[in-house]
Amino acid sequence: MFERPHGGERAVLVHLDIHTDSDKDELREFRELAVSAGAEPVAVVTGSRRTPDPKFFVGTGKAEEIGDVAEQEKADVVLVNHDLSPVQERNLERLLNCRVLDRTGLILDIFAQRARSHEGKLQVELAQLQHLSTRLVRGWTHLERQKGGIGLRGPGETQLETDRRLLGARIKQLKQKLEKVRRQREQGRRARKRAEIPTVSLVGYTNAGKSTLFNRLTESAVYAADQLFATLDPTLRRVSLPNGQAMVLADTVGFIRHLPHDLVEAFRSTLQETEEADLLLHVVDASSEERQANIDQVNLVLREIEAQSVPQLEIYNKIDQIEGMTPRIERNSNGIPVRVWVSALQGDGLELVLQAVGECLQHEIVSERVCLPPSAGRLHARIYQLGKVHHEEITTAGDWIMDVELARQDWDNLSKHDGLAEYILSTNQISRLAAGGEAP
Repeated sequence: MFERPHGGERAVLVHLDIHTDSDKDELREFRELAVSAGAEPVAVVTGSRRTPDPKFFVGTGKAEEIGDVAEQEKADVVLVNHDLSPVQERNLERLLNCRVLDRTGLILDIFAQRARSHEGKLQVELAQLQHLSTRLVRGWTHLERQKGGIGLRGPGETQLETDRRLLGARIKQLKQKLEKVRRQREQGRRARKRAEIPTVSLVGYTNAGKSTLFNRLTESAVYAADQLFATLDPTLRRVSLPNGQAMVLADTVGFIRHLPHDLVEAFRSTLQETEEADLLLHVVDASSEERQANIDQVNLVLREIEAQSVPQLEIYNKIDQIEGMTPRIERNSNGIPVRVWVSALQGDGLELVLQAVGECLQHEIVSERVCLPPSAGRLHARIYQLGKVHHEEITTAGDWIMDVELARQDWDNLSKHDGLAEYILSTNQISRLAAGGEAP
């Protein structure tokens, strides 16, 4: 969408503390974002305010200080670690005489550089246009009036109105294309479900080591780097587990604090791999001081995309950076794996990850014998659609006796909406059937 300079841009970073003490980790993360975007941070301006200033966000005095620093350092761009309104962004640019980019614009720029697949490029363009649509005035202040004069009479709308109309048309077109991609992904998920292949999705804070772990487990060559948002385009690979079961492993985009809402919306079709997964591998940077805060942030985004109910297995990665730490599996009181400590970079503990995933997937399969009455024809069809029926017989009364196997999530949904759990046969009833008795 925009012309990019060939070399690194000199950038002044601006960070304010609103209502809180100075957060050094958040500032360090913002610096990493700037470097990931190709900028060269030459100065940092910090401060604190009770509330953002309506005109400049940072206040008049602080804005003049930023202008002095930018002029002194010959900065090309000022990056603000907050979300600015279109008016605040425009006012700052007029005062500083250089480009100003807020946190959302910076993340969008990184995404625009990293997108490689057709779907990824569509998603990024949609997010950019939705963000840009509120900032059109900045670029067209000289064309706010309607055209007039001989040969210049137009359709009766200003240049701004024309651009907004064209943007709206393009946004609508992108959403239609992404809807088509979403349907194609849905077909792939249904095919995997029919083939009884569970999907395991890697999630986690950006730069936690998801792609490195993905490459180790699948023997792939997905791009992995020590930088924020190295992965944008989702990648799926088939993996065999130690118990002989197959799974599809999906590598997804990393999460971050204050992830722009436009991005969440634009990447919804990609994030649906996470929402529809049978198990989430939540990759955590075990060496990070902000470990728990990053975990909470990922869970917050999972709630936003309605994936909070998908079972999780935490993968504590980068133990090679923690002295004396060795690979191991942690289990809950029921013996189910809840956490695995590994080093994806060194390849330590990978067999434990596959072992734990196999145990979790096996635990998440419900096997029961049920007796459905003739009136439960819809439920009977849904069981065949979602699960596996090992054996079925019909009694003289027309009841279906079925040995079924369903994913825990599907079992819970059918029990909640169709009362499937009510039709489970007890041990005594099964014994009576085996002796030739009638179904209950």
